[in-house]
Formats: sequence, structure tokens, C-alpha cells
Amino acid sequence: MTRAQVLARIDHTLLAPNATQHQLEDACLLGHHLQTAAVCVPSFFAGRCARMLAGTFVKTCTVIGFPHGNQPLRVKLHEAEQVLVEGAQELDMVVNVSDVKSGHWRQIRKEILQLTQMTHDAGQKIKVIFENCYLSQLEKIRLCQVCNEANVDWVKTSTGFGTGGATLDDVRLMWQHSRCLVKAAGGIRDLTTFFQYCELGADRIGLSRTAAILHEYDARFSSE
Repeated sequence: MTRAQVLARIDHTLLAPNATQHQLEDACLLGHHLQTAAVCVPSFFAGRCARMLAGTFVKTCTVIGFPHGNQPLRVKLHEAEQVLVEGAQELDMVVNVSDVKSGHWRQIRKEILQLTQMTHDAGQKIKVIFENCYLSQLEKIRLCQVCNEANVDWVKTSTGFGTGGATLDDVRLMWQHSRCLVKAAGGIRDLTTFFQYCELGADRIGLSRTAAILHEYDARFSSE
């Protein structure tokens, strides 16, 4: 995989609650400089990120219902509408994990369908975050099926703020049961692990340690 191909899979991410606006600006500048696939920032910063990335191929990505997914649907829809108006191009939406665990599949379908429709009507794309650390295998498969029905663009493993992040088994399962693309996120800290997720079918990788992983790539392959 070339350096450019690595970068084309990275959503450079800064979602820490204590990140300063200066640090968020730096994240946008780094994504711009490196030409990552996207820069993912909190929803309040989406407009600023979109302005900083205007005229580039780097997408402005933001999060909806983050990090727990338990906001009412109307709140998630309002948040999505706001960031789409401000220029967000990719929305990473957290499912209501309580609804999943409670078996409220009608409500889950409604939420995913409405948010996907709103995003697609705006000409943009959506990723649905499962937060797999809390889910059974059957719940993960059922969510893949709902996302297939809704024509979601990506299914995503984790927020990075749950009790666990991405796992190889989860990416394998999501790739097998979903017609959507797959994004792995949460706890991916080295190049070898990055490659493992790509080999299992992950089209995007959410990273906060983008610069460190690229440094590792350059150290490993620069002499070849």
C-alpha cells in the first residue's frame, strides 16, 4: 500500500472533550497538509472545519449524537441539519445503544432511515456507529441488516469512548454481513494494526495518531 493509499483511508480525528479550538484547527491543518480522506471534529466545530478545508479533496466529517447516541431522534435530526448547512460532508452518527439492547428495532430503523435520508438529500454521506463493545453478535448483524435497508454509506465499529474500540473480529463480521463500506475506529495505534484492518475490508480507519502512524510508515518503507 502506497503512502497516498494509506492517507486515502484515514479519517484524521480529534474528538476529545478537552481539545481546545486551537488544537481542532491544527487537526484541520494537518488533514489538509497530508490530504487524508477526511478530518473528523465535534459538531460545534464542523462549520469552521469546512471553511478551512474548502477547495481541497479532504472531507469535513463530524459526529451526530456523540458519544452515547441516546439523544431523542428530533435532536439528532436537528444536529444533522445544522452541520449539513454548515458544510459537513460526512456524518458519523451513533445509534441509540439502549434501543438496540431493548430490542426496539422499529425505532432504530426509523432513526437510521431518517438520518440517512436527510444526509443523502443534502448530497452527503453517513456512517452509522454501532459501539460494538456493548452489543451481541446477533445485535451487530441485525444492525448491519438495518443499515443495508437504509442504504447507509458506512457502518462503523466504535466511538472510541466506549469500553472497547475496534476489533478484527468485528470488522470481519461487519464486512461479511453488510453491503455498506466499513470504518474501523477506536484503539488503532500502529501501522501493523492499520494494515490488518484494511486487509479485512475496512475502507476507512479513524485515527487520532495519524502523524505517528505516517512516521512509522516512512521509517519502514522510505528506503524501499
